[in-house]
Formats: sequence, C-alpha cells, structure tokens
Amino acid sequence: MKTEGVRILLGEPEKAIIKLSIPMMISNLVFNLYNFADGVWVAGLGAESLSAIGLFMPLFLMFISLSMGLGIGASSAISRRIGAKDKRGADNVALHALLMSIAVGIIITSTLFRLEEILSLLGARGEVLQEALVYSRIIVAGGMLIVFNNVAVGILNGEGSAKKTMYANVAGSLMNIVLDPILIYWAGLGIAGAAFASVLSMLISTAVIIYWLFFSNRTFVEVKPAHFRLSRKIFFDILRVGIPSAFAMLTMSVAVIVINSLIIRVDSADGVAVFTSAWRFVQFGFIPLFGFAGAATAVIGAAFGARNIDKLERAYRYAIKLGVKIEVVFLAITYLAAPYIAMAFTYSQASARLYDDIVLALRILPVFLPFAPLGITTSSMFQGVGRGEYSFVITLMRTILFQITLAYILGIFLGFGLRGIFTGIATGNIMSGIIAVTWGLTFIKNLRRDAA
Repeated sequence: MKTEGVRILLGEPEKAIIKLSIPMMISNLVFNLYNFADGVWVAGLGAESLSAIGLFMPLFLMFISLSMGLGIGASSAISRRIGAKDKRGADNVALHALLMSIAVGIIITSTLFRLEEILSLLGARGEVLQEALVYSRIIVAGGMLIVFNNVAVGILNGEGSAKKTMYANVAGSLMNIVLDPILIYWAGLGIAGAAFASVLSMLISTAVIIYWLFFSNRTFVEVKPAHFRLSRKIFFDILRVGIPSAFAMLTMSVAVIVINSLIIRVDSADGVAVFTSAWRFVQFGFIPLFGFAGAATAVIGAAFGARNIDKLERAYRYAIKLGVKIEVVFLAITYLAAPYIAMAFTYSQASARLYDDIVLALRILPVFLPFAPLGITTSSMFQGVGRGEYSFVITLMRTILFQITLAYILGIFLGFGLRGIFTGIATGNIMSGIIAVTWGLTFIKNLRRDAA
C-alpha cells in the first residue's frame, strides 16, 4: 500500500522537497520557539542559570547526536529500500533501528552516575555547577525518550511521513512552552522546572509517535515482530550512515566545548551565557535548512535506490537554491533587529550586563548562514546515498579544521577577544560550505559517469 508520503517521495523532486520540508520546518520552528522561550524564562533566574545550561549543552548535544545519528541512518536505509520497491526490507530496517535505540538509551542513562565529574571537566564550578547538576540529572533520566523519539522520527521521515512527525514534535514543544513558566516560577522549582518541562514534553511526543507507529495502521512501514529478520547487513547499512552522522554531530558538541573554553579564556562564564543566548536565536536560521536537508535525504535516498541520477541532482540543487535565498533574508532581519532581540535575554537586572555583547554576537555569528545550505545539503545528499563517512568529513572540516582554528587565531592568538571568536566561527562556516558544494557537484558528476 502506497501512503501519501511514499507517493510524494517518489514524485517530482522539487515538489517533494517542498511538501516534505514544510512539516519539518514547522517541527523545527516550534522546537526552536520552545528552546528560545526556555532560554528567556531561565534568563530571569540570572546569568548563573544561563551559564549552567550552556555548559551542560555540549553533553546534551552528544546525546542528541547519538540518537539523531541512528535516526538518520534508519531514514536513509528505509528511503533507499522504498526507491528499490523493497517493502519488507523497509519494515525490517525500522525494527533493527528501534532495537538499537534501546541500547543507546541505556548508555545515555548510565551517565547519571558520572554527571558531576563530567560537568566539572566541562568547566562548571561553584554555583554554576550546582545549577547544572540539578538541570542535567532530570534531563539525563529521560535519556530513553530522547533516543526513541529521534529514531522513530527518522523512520517516519524515511517513508515520507513528515506530517506525522510534525504532529508529535509540535505537541511536545507546545507543552514545554506552556509548562516552563508554570514550573520555573509558579511552582517555584527554578532551573529544575525547566528540566521537568522538557522531560514531560518528550513524554507527550513519545505518546503521539507510539500511536502512529504501533496503533494507527496509517504508515507505510509496519513495525511488527513477525517482520523481523536479524540481519548484519541491515545493522551495517544503518550504522554506515548513522555512526558518521552521530560523530559529525558529536564534533559539533566538541566544537561547542572548545569554543566555550576559548570564551572563558578571553572573557568569563558571562561570555558563555552571551554565546548560548545569541546562538539560540541564530538557530532559527537553521529551521528552513534542516527542513530542506531532511527532505533531501529522503528524496535523494529514494532516487538513488531507483538509480535515477537526474532526479537526485534536481533535488540537491533545488534544496540549495531555496536555502540560500531564505538565509539572505534571515541575515538582514537579524542584523537590523539585534538590539531588540538582545532585550529578550537581558530583561532582568541579573542579566542586564550581557546586553552589549549579545548584540555584538547577533551581528557577527549569522553572517555565515547564506553559505550554510551549501554544506548542510551536501551532507544530506551523502547521507541519502549511504555515504555517511563523506558527511562526517564535511562536518569535521567545518567544526574542527576551520571553525575552532580560526576562532583561536582571531580570538586568542591575535587578541580580538569575543569579537574574534565570533568572527572565526562565521568565517570557518563560510569556507567549509564552499568546499562542500564543490565536492557534492563532483560526486554527482562521477555518479553520472559511472551510470553511463
């Protein structure tokens, strides 16, 4: 039975990119609104609470990386089997991915016993460490939910059911937005309230996803034990994309850790709060890009499974073109509105001193966004065709080779401080995007030559 998602996935690539990316954008938009609101509400508790979340963020990103890596691996493997008209193989991939999510969830939850040591290594001290411990213990306790949600979203996106994942993500994120002020201030839980709100929102998303996968009978992929056939090939297929994707996102976590340490060297924990706050808004610029990229992974995967190189290239170029146009507009709006955006993070007396630096960060960091579609879409194209290792190289080049190196040179070696670090981050992203798109176009050219 072909669902609406599968028909979209196998149709015209331009239409498929639009139809699949819009639900993903809505999901990302609501999630970022929750993330932004979370930061605004926590800002009312003071700079220490903002710094605590900022210092826990790299560890949290590691958890997200592992789970999203598995989800991307499952999405790629499922879409390629749909393109090859292998329904039973797609079902089996979904079951393997969910089993793997259980194992990863156990690993994440086990870090509860070492959180204080880990956060100390990340630079948390004194009151900031205590705040970070309160927040992180609650989040890590919900580790199984984090993994299940991301893997299940990958399964549904792989079959073109982006609307279903949108409903789950929107339900959870809206619940978080509502619960944040209630638990943080009305219930008097402080930073623990923000953590409880996040875990409860994940429970809501999980309930919706479980309904779609196990009870609705409205998905193309059927998650039934009777369809499970243990296969090393499927494990390898998921992991060939999933592990490099996870490591690619882990390098982003490492990059944030290193950038935080560079910021502390030239400024203080206040600098971490500045970077974390500004980055929360910059992440809104990634919403359309990740929407196009998620759609591109599925559409390109199906085209590759069907050995249709023309369709593959059309999807790749179209996603890049749309992304560049949107990011130019976002950059202009952010630059002009920076003084007003910064007010959202500095409305309390405890965080007012951060205002000028947040404005500075908002006017430098987003400069790279018009170049971001070049690298992000190329990474998604490599994931779609099952070359996760290529995607990893692109991210490693961006985060470690260019971003951190230039942040160190401009911020510390040349002594430009926070301004230099922010400029290095932007410049590194621009350079890596240009190199990535050159590689992507060359790869497609080689696919055509091999097909001929």
